Amino acid sequence: MNSHSRLSSILQLFLSSPPDSGNRSSYTMAPVDIQQYDYIVLGGGSGGSGGARRAAGRYGAKSLIVESGRAGGTCVNVGCIPKKMTWNYANMQEMIDIFQYYGYELPGGVKADYNKFKNTRDAVIKRLNGTYERNWAGEGIDFVRGRARFIEPKVIEVQQQDGTVARYTSPHILIATGGHPNIPNIPGAENGITSDGFFELEDFPPKIAVVGAGYIAVELVGVLNAVNVETHLFIRGDKFLRKFDPMIQNTMTDRYEAAGVHIHRNHTGFKEIQLVRDGKGKDRLIKLVGHDGVEYEVNELLWAVGRTPELEDLCLHIPGVKVNTSGHVVVDEYQNTSAEGIYALGDVTGQADLTPVAIRAGRTLSDRIFGPSEHKSSKVSYENIPTVVFSHPEVGTIGLTEPEARQKYGNDEIKVYHTKFTALYYDVGLPPEGKAKYPTEMKLICAGHEEKVVGLHILGIGVSEMLQGFGVAVKMGATKEDFGRCIAIHPTSAEELVTMQ
Repeated sequence: MNSHSRLSSILQLFLSSPPDSGNRSSYTMAPVDIQQYDYIVLGGGSGGSGGARRAAGRYGAKSLIVESGRAGGTCVNVGCIPKKMTWNYANMQEMIDIFQYYGYELPGGVKADYNKFKNTRDAVIKRLNGTYERNWAGEGIDFVRGRARFIEPKVIEVQQQDGTVARYTSPHILIATGGHPNIPNIPGAENGITSDGFFELEDFPPKIAVVGAGYIAVELVGVLNAVNVETHLFIRGDKFLRKFDPMIQNTMTDRYEAAGVHIHRNHTGFKEIQLVRDGKGKDRLIKLVGHDGVEYEVNELLWAVGRTPELEDLCLHIPGVKVNTSGHVVVDEYQNTSAEGIYALGDVTGQADLTPVAIRAGRTLSDRIFGPSEHKSSKVSYENIPTVVFSHPEVGTIGLTEPEARQKYGNDEIKVYHTKFTALYYDVGLPPEGKAKYPTEMKLICAGHEEKVVGLHILGIGVSEMLQGFGVAVKMGATKEDFGRCIAIHPTSAEELVTMQ
């Protein structure tokens, strides 16, 4: 009997005895074969896929991905990809709005068919799902669709979609199950939708309420308002994007108001949500009842009040994986959890909920586990990560906010460079109120006598593409003088970053 067979036999005998964890039902069934892998990845999203493909494709590790939903995870299905496509759709309307200033006439207006766009977008997502699965197969990765849970420290049980149960074991198990949107615990909250439900809408409602002040709320509000939906945004404070630099908070909040978003500041929450009339689009009617007694009627309600790690049924207490008070898996700088041989990355850790970060973390972890000795200390740096909010206009940021920089270095060590202007694209005869809808603003935060750039914050047309190159410079430790030595490209908005005085 080889070592694999002996291990399977021992585990089957052990697992067939009554457990002391209270999960008796799963052990009273007929014995289930336990399949051995070098690497098991729970979650087929960006981080899990990146890690499994590196382990299997580069190092030949026998790998398994377990995923209960569609391949690609949040980013592909209800996140980055459909969000950016819908942002592009909304941008078309904004372009139409300024056609007249470029001398174009559109007799009779332009008819938009969102449902047609949705069907096209859904087809792209379905194609990407297939691409993920083909890539896994091409790397020799096994794929099981189902819900996983730990039944022993290194053994998982998967409830497959056909009702059967399978068990797998590995010395290395990665938790990369992502997260899901929160819904408040108030009566009738289920009558609203989340960002997941947003992508299921077949047409936009005439009037919508969005609750939240983070980047998901701001992105979706921007889309809705751009396509002429009456949009009401409810925020707890007086600004949104509160984790961003004050420049971004102030300018973007003002810009959304100038563009027609109804911002309800200092919102104390709703005590009840009533479904007045069911249906779709204009036929649906929802009443929002505030704690202050004020009532609002809208055609749809969208909750954008944070996300929760997808860990509920994993039984992490069995391997001894620690979770913090926010519900995230606790990991060290190498993605190790508190349980030996079990790792976590991506949204379940709460370190940086960004797709490229999860991919980098997954690949780096596989290098460390399965790669040559020079990778044994490999880890991801979570400092100076560039990120973009696909709002209207776009926001890009890397490094410290101004308050963070002043706290870290002291006021005397900080110098701030700032500019605000109208991009040439919009400077074609728009009236002042029109230009207010399309601001461009930039800030460099520099520290020390060498004026090292420790924070860069930009908003305006094209900044998502602009930030990638400047992100490299900041990551390399560039100074204001380094920026200034680069010859400006004229006429562009980006040139302001190398010419600010």
